[in-house]
Amino acid sequence: MDTIVVLDYGGQYAHLIANRLRRLGVYSEIRPPEAEIGEVKGVILSGGPNSVYDKSSPKIHNKLLEKGIPVLGLCYGHQLIAHELGGKVKPGKTREYGRTEIEVESEGIFKGMGKKQLVWMSHGDSVKELPPGFKVLAKSSDCPVVAMGNPEKKLYGMQFHPEVTHTERGTEMLENFIEICDCKKDWDAGSYTKQLIGDIKKKAGNKKVFMLVSGGVDSTVAFALLNRALGTKNVYGLFIDNGFVRKNEVRMTKERMEKQGFVNFRMIDASSDFLDAEKNVYDPEEKRKIIGEVFIKVQQKELDNIGLNAEEWMLGQGTIYPDTIETGRTKHAEVIKTHHNRVKIIEELIEQGKVIEPLEMLYKDEVRAVGEELGLPKELVWRHPFPGPGLAVRCLCAKEAASMESRKLDEIAARYNLKAKVLPIKSVGVQGDFRTYGHPAVLIGEADWDTLEKASTEITNRIKDINRVVWLMGPKELPDVGVKAGYLTKERLDLLREADYRAMKNLRSEGMYNDVWQMPVVLIPVSIKGGESIVLRPVSSKEAMTASFSKLPVGFVRDVANKILQIEGVDAVFYDITNKPPGTIEWE
Repeated sequence: MDTIVVLDYGGQYAHLIANRLRRLGVYSEIRPPEAEIGEVKGVILSGGPNSVYDKSSPKIHNKLLEKGIPVLGLCYGHQLIAHELGGKVKPGKTREYGRTEIEVESEGIFKGMGKKQLVWMSHGDSVKELPPGFKVLAKSSDCPVVAMGNPEKKLYGMQFHPEVTHTERGTEMLENFIEICDCKKDWDAGSYTKQLIGDIKKKAGNKKVFMLVSGGVDSTVAFALLNRALGTKNVYGLFIDNGFVRKNEVRMTKERMEKQGFVNFRMIDASSDFLDAEKNVYDPEEKRKIIGEVFIKVQQKELDNIGLNAEEWMLGQGTIYPDTIETGRTKHAEVIKTHHNRVKIIEELIEQGKVIEPLEMLYKDEVRAVGEELGLPKELVWRHPFPGPGLAVRCLCAKEAASMESRKLDEIAARYNLKAKVLPIKSVGVQGDFRTYGHPAVLIGEADWDTLEKASTEITNRIKDINRVVWLMGPKELPDVGVKAGYLTKERLDLLREADYRAMKNLRSEGMYNDVWQMPVVLIPVSIKGGESIVLRPVSSKEAMTASFSKLPVGFVRDVANKILQIEGVDAVFYDITNKPPGTIEWE
């Protein structure tokens, strides 16, 4: 069978590249950079967080570029090809994150395409000088070598990511590479469900599975798969109310699970355990780790309460592939954020073979496909994603203000006839496959979405310590802002619950629920008159690896903002206008 190998250089994208190739009918394997290549039709070098000049950075193994095999380098892989073959790579004067328009030469990897293309960038370093024998195939206003090629040797490089859905014609670019590789599209994935059920039976053996079920898409699909594979007598589902769920979520989850006929399912309230453990905790990574650890403690306590022998049971989780990648679990990957299902105690159980994760190699769109194949109702399968730690990662905590000033911010905003401020807090971002912890900037004034997107992109590209930009929805002006110190308390979470409830209710009532992939509502300790602030974060995505902020009707957004501003304790409402990268979907 014809094969294209993807070498994983530690970014977030190797598995996504392989997934896209298999969907195009080409068998693809992921291997580490040092692996032997053997007889294959082509090789793709993935992105990664390293710089080609770092002594410890992964290299190209065993004269791969001299073998006569077609090679495509993406992002770090693109820079690595240039570096290895005598070109020059340097830090760019301007970083590029998110949507970028490029100008292409319609040949090779771009065959059949027009001059202008919209692609998805995430880089700091750039190719400044081509290696001998290469020519420029695409450029942007800030990057003179967006793509390069040596058609004679079938070697190509792209600074952007064609494998993500936000590169508009990325699939065609990959198909062009498949054609260059002379690779047959003869791989049939068959039924995901059939494959997964077989894997579950093999991994579980004679053990039963204790599954933590949140009621979200991933855990419910995983629970349904386990039931189908092992039978209800060998699977036990537990919903733990951690105090971080949405308004009415416990009741609605119970109703949904009963409607699906899950008789092997129970709910318990452990909210006090989680809130006590989070007392006086402000750091986002520490918050996530504590939640993961408390989940396991509660689960083990429940095992004892119902008299189950822990040695006869495995822990089931609804982990999907982005969780694994963002936790830095592949060899060269950076930790973006520690997911609750990847804390130390879970890692130890995985090493001991005591964890089963049926969806661990799938993306969200694939999980939905499996859910539909299992016959789960559409309203459940197509629910908006909701993080395992719930509102805990949408309720930012702070002990004191984190101040920063930037004259450059004022200059950029003024070019778009807007005012700007740096908010005195920090949030998590992902830039060049690295985790960042930077300030949000707020834009103030009237503008259309396209103008706001251009301003947001320029700000995050040109100001290092800003990784996110929001737009002020209310009040009209923003006087001096401060920080209202606070950690995870029931009072703050109840405030967020009510804001989230009003936002989601409006989204549904106006028929816009399916227009966005997800709409996190975030509480931030930014204070104007003694209260706090809310951020609306609607995004469009498919697999969560990249996302663009959703451009909902401005009148609708203002209506939602006004309803949230009526809640006692809410001083301001913002709208997140940051793509991913540079901002993660969640703020923590």
